[in-house]
Amino acid sequence: MTFDPASYEFASSQGPVPIRASTVLPARRENVELRTDDGHTLVGELALPESGPVNATLITLHPLPTHGGFMDSHVYRKASYRLPALAGVAVLRFNTRGTASPRGTSSGGFEEGIGERYDVEAAVRFAVERGLPNRWLVGWSFGTELALMYGAVEPVASEVEGAVLLSPPLHRATDKHLLQWAESGKPLTVLVPEHDDFLQPAEAVARFSLVPQARVVGVAGAKHLWVGEKYASRVLNEIVDEVTEAGSGPAGLPQEWDGPAATAPV
Repeated sequence: MTFDPASYEFASSQGPVPIRASTVLPARRENVELRTDDGHTLVGELALPESGPVNATLITLHPLPTHGGFMDSHVYRKASYRLPALAGVAVLRFNTRGTASPRGTSSGGFEEGIGERYDVEAAVRFAVERGLPNRWLVGWSFGTELALMYGAVEPVASEVEGAVLLSPPLHRATDKHLLQWAESGKPLTVLVPEHDDFLQPAEAVARFSLVPQARVVGVAGAKHLWVGEKYASRVLNEIVDEVTEAGSGPAGLPQEWDGPAATAPV
C-alpha cells in the first residue's frame, strides 16, 4: 500500500518539545508522479511550507539504490519533515527508476547513472512547471554523481541555481563534469565527512579545485551516511545556509518546536 502523507496525525504539546528524528512538522505534503522523456513514471513526494513564501526548493537525488538508497534516506526524510516549517523550504523527494520505498516503486530499472539523466530532468521540469522558485539540486553519494553529470548542462542548467553535494564519491562523475560546473559558474557546496569511505576532505579539496567556485566543507567526525542527529542537523543547517537568504541563524535551525507535530512511523 502506498504511504499517504495526509495520514500523519498532528497534535499540540504543552510548550516546546525537542525535534527528534521522527518528528514531523506541519507542511502541505502530497504524493506526486514525475514523467520522464523515455517513458518512465517516478513516484515521489512534495513538501511545501504550510503558509508564507517558498524561500527555496530542494530537488533531492538519493544514494545508490542498489545499496539501500531511496527517497526516504534519512537526511532527505528529515529535510522534508523539518525544512518547510523551519525555513520555508520546499522539498521534492522521489525514487529514481526502479527504486522502491513506502511511497511506491518507480518504473524501470537501475541504469548505472546513464538513464537516470532523464530522471533528473523530469524532477527539475516538475519543479519548474509547479512554479517552485530558487531551485537547487541536492545530491547524496550516487545522487551527487547525477547532480555533477547533468546539473551543469541543458536542459537542467538554466533551471537551477546550483547544487549541494553530500559525500561525493566521484566515481561516475569525472573531471569533464567538474569542468562543466566550473564553466557554468553556478555555486557548488560540497560537504565531505572526515571518515568518508570513498572521498575524504583533503582529496576532495584537490579534486574540486577544478571548480573555482566550489566550497568544500570537511565535517569532523562524520561518516558517509551522516548517521546521528548531530550530523544530520549539520547537513540541514549547511543546506539552508546555502539556499536561503536568511540562512539557518547563528545557532542553526531550531531544535525545539512549539506547535502541532506528528510522529512518523518507524
